[in-house]
Amino acid sequence: MRNLLKITASALALTFAAGALVNSAQAAYNMRVYSSLPANDQSSHYVWFKSFEEKLKQKVGDEVKLHFFANGMLGKEADACQQVKMGAIQVMISGTSIWSTLVPEIGVLDLGYLFKDFDTVGKALDGDAGQKLGGMLEKNANVKILGFGYNLGARNVYTKKEIKTPEDLQNVKIRVLPVPTFLATFEAMGAVPIPMPGGEVYSGLQMGVIDGVEHDAPTVLSSKYYEQAKFGYLTHHVFNPIVAVMNKNILSTMPEEIQKAIDEAAREATVYERTVAVDSEAKAIEELKAKGVKFTVCPDGTFDDAVKKVKDDFITQYPETKDILTYIEGLK
Repeated sequence: MRNLLKITASALALTFAAGALVNSAQAAYNMRVYSSLPANDQSSHYVWFKSFEEKLKQKVGDEVKLHFFANGMLGKEADACQQVKMGAIQVMISGTSIWSTLVPEIGVLDLGYLFKDFDTVGKALDGDAGQKLGGMLEKNANVKILGFGYNLGARNVYTKKEIKTPEDLQNVKIRVLPVPTFLATFEAMGAVPIPMPGGEVYSGLQMGVIDGVEHDAPTVLSSKYYEQAKFGYLTHHVFNPIVAVMNKNILSTMPEEIQKAIDEAAREATVYERTVAVDSEAKAIEELKAKGVKFTVCPDGTFDDAVKKVKDDFITQYPETKDILTYIEGLK
C-alpha cells in the first residue's frame, strides 16, 4: 500500500508538471526548475530564480519559459539530481551538498568551519575552487553550473531543548542533510546526526524523531521549524553555498544566443541573490526572536579541533580536493 501511495504521488506530481507546460506551447523552450524550498522571499532558491526569470525574459522574451516547482514537488532532492542528469528536469536550484550523492568531491564545501564568512565563499567559488568543482560536475553529473549563490545565512543548530555549552550538544539527535560530510561533522561535534529529507523535518521534530535541526535562519523561519525548535545555538559551522545547475546536453543544443542569454541572466541573478543574502540572516534572527526563539552564541573556535580530523579524512578519501581545500584556506 505504501509503495502504491508513493507511485500515485509521483504520478500526480508529473501530471501537474505536464499540465503546467500545456499553456506554454508557444515558447521555443520550456524548462522545469526544481527546488526543495518554499516559493517565497525567505528562500534563497526562489530569490535566485525570480531574478533569473526576470533577467532572462528581458533578454529573450517568451522564447524560454521557466516553470518553478517548489517544496520538492517533483520528488526528493537526491532523485531530482538524477532527473537533472538525465534531462527530465532541466534546471535545479539546491544546496551544493546534495550533489555529493553523484560527485562526492563537492562535499568539500560542507566541511565544518571551512569558511569564515560568505565573502570568502564568493572569492573561492568565483575562483579556482569553483572552476575545479564545476569541471567535476560537468564530467560526472552532466550538469553545467549556472551560478553559486549564498544561503541566506550560516547554518546553526536549532533544538527543542536549550543548548548552552558544547557539552549540551552531546547525543542530541540533529537532522542533517543525507550526505557523508554532514554526518561526519556532527559526529565530531558530539551530536547524533540523523539524515532526513527536508519535507520530513517538521513532523520529525513534532513527533520526537529528532531533537533539532541545523539550517540557516531564514529557512528555519520560512519552514516554521521554530514552532517546534525554540532554541538556537549559533555555531556558524557551515557557510555552504547554493548552486543553480542545468542539464549540459540540453543547454548545448540551444542556439548560441539563447545560451549566452542564459549565462548572462544567471550571472546577474547570482550577483543579486548574494546581495540579498548578506542581510537576510540578521533580519531572520530578529524575526525568530520575536516569535520566541532564544539564542545562545557558540564561541569562535569551539569545534575547530574536533572537525580537523574530518577534513584530513576527506582529503585522504578524495585527494583531488586537497588543492581546493588549500586554496580556500588561503583566502581566510
